[in-house]
Amino acid sequence: MAQINQQELENLRHLIGSHDTGAKKLEEYAQQCNDPEFQQMFQQSASRARQTKQKLMQFLN
Repeated sequence: MAQINQQELENLRHLIGSHDTGAKKLEEYAQQCNDPEFQQMFQQSASRARQTKQKLMQFLN
């Protein structure tokens, strides 16, 4: 894989942090939610955010 420049590295770090924060917030919303459908929706969204974070982190290797 080609080397990434400093700007790309900063953008990648920002995206990884955003997905991490989003996943944590969505998990928190799921825990506070009383409606099972909304709870499932939040949990699925949190899972997708974590998966995307992992994919983005592969660029750092």
